[in-house]
Amino acid sequence: MFDTLSDRLSATFKNLRGKGRLSEADIDATAREIRIALLEADVALPVVRAFIASIKERARGSEVSQALNPAQQVVKIVNEELVGILGGETRRLRFAKNPPTVIMLAGLQGAGKTTLAGKLGLWLKGQGHSPLLVACDLQRPNAVNQLSVVADRAGVAVYAPEPGNGVGDPVKVAKDSIEFAKAKVHDIVIVDTAGRLGIDEELMRQAADIRDAVSPDEILFVVDAMIGQDAVNTAEAFRDGVGFDGVVLSKLDGDARGGAALSIAHVTGKQIMFASNGEKLEDFDAFHPDRMASRILDMGDLLTLIEQAEKTFSQEEAAKMASKLASSKGKDFTLDDFLAQMEQVRKMGSISKLLGMLPGMGQIKDQIANIDERDVDRTAAIIKSMTPKERSEPTIINGSRRARGTPLGRPPAGQHHRGSPRGQRHGGRQRGREPLRVAVRAADRLEGGQQVVRRPAVRGGCPDAVGEPRPPARAALVRVRSGTGREALAGQCEPFTVGVDAGDERPARGRDQQRQP
Repeated sequence: MFDTLSDRLSATFKNLRGKGRLSEADIDATAREIRIALLEADVALPVVRAFIASIKERARGSEVSQALNPAQQVVKIVNEELVGILGGETRRLRFAKNPPTVIMLAGLQGAGKTTLAGKLGLWLKGQGHSPLLVACDLQRPNAVNQLSVVADRAGVAVYAPEPGNGVGDPVKVAKDSIEFAKAKVHDIVIVDTAGRLGIDEELMRQAADIRDAVSPDEILFVVDAMIGQDAVNTAEAFRDGVGFDGVVLSKLDGDARGGAALSIAHVTGKQIMFASNGEKLEDFDAFHPDRMASRILDMGDLLTLIEQAEKTFSQEEAAKMASKLASSKGKDFTLDDFLAQMEQVRKMGSISKLLGMLPGMGQIKDQIANIDERDVDRTAAIIKSMTPKERSEPTIINGSRRARGTPLGRPPAGQHHRGSPRGQRHGGRQRGREPLRVAVRAADRLEGGQQVVRRPAVRGGCPDAVGEPRPPARAALVRVRSGTGREALAGQCEPFTVGVDAGDERPARGRDQQRQP
């Protein structure tokens, strides 16, 4: 969402590098470029004016003029001002002294309140709480059913006594949910309210009635981050009509310009508390203004990356893997360990998102966007196809073992098994993984108008030959049907005669005859 803004700011700061001192003209040119970048990102004009004025004032002060690297000092000032307009410090939820804590979600229809209720419930469940989702959106078709499905996927309880679709009283449902939560020992109640396509008196009145009925500890206003300046206007109208304590940004992973995220906290005076940056229920976390500012300036978000790694990797496993890599030049680190590491990285989320949290990745964002997530699955499939000994001792994997993993045990085109020119047999079988076939080089010849194939002696029955199995015969010649493509096993069967199929149009050929096209 902030790619365009990040690119413009990076280009602006690049022009400042190498300058030992910043003149008034340099400061004015930098401020002008930053102003244009913010306006193109659809940031509210009052926010842009206050932001640029603060940057100019600090850039002309002593903290830049006396700095050893003025360009980096300007970047530091812009970073601090971005943190300020995004809300400053991280805002945490306020929990009630006497459970349950009531959280009310409000906003326009289509902002993603119902899905966000499930995400918030899953996030609180991970924090050790027992949330209850309450279906108070009784106007939108199938809203109650949708909340039930989301709650089931998140593994949290839901209270939906009314079928919805215009049936039921949302105020009564909200009031009864408090007693239900106390009876079932739920310490958090999340109330999903109805939305409208625009701000109207009916929406405000219903939201105010639910607020008065349940006395919520937190009222969260859900804003679609993709609708731009209209999100700020809607938030102001809702603040004046009902009031709210914090903002939740949904669809933050979209390709819109992201001006709402940079404006709403400054304009409404209410901080952004949570952000949803994906379609999955796990794509939800607390909003940190300092980390978001670092992402916008392409300085990475290592703290969030570390937190996600701590949720996936245990301390004991991390120490064990580190010791394996450090000992004996990494010889103790096996392919099984590598496979376990890859599977844990996949649990952390998308590879592209993880790389985007590293500093400086904005310079190669196009390459990161083209990463195929299935490459990790292909690598895991290759490792799982190996034998346990190969996984524990990767050094034994030579050319022959690598060729064994090709389809039907055949080497790649133009290559042959080591010591086996053109795949000739070794002891009755070809090297490679062909457990159900016996690969041989047959010599075809013509005997009395019939095709004759010389086969090696093998053990077992003779199921592919035409006729009943006979006692072993030395130097067996098995005549098979021409053109059927079936391989007849030999050495266990006496010679027998079978005429050439009438439907076979391919002419018989002798040993000295040339192959017909």
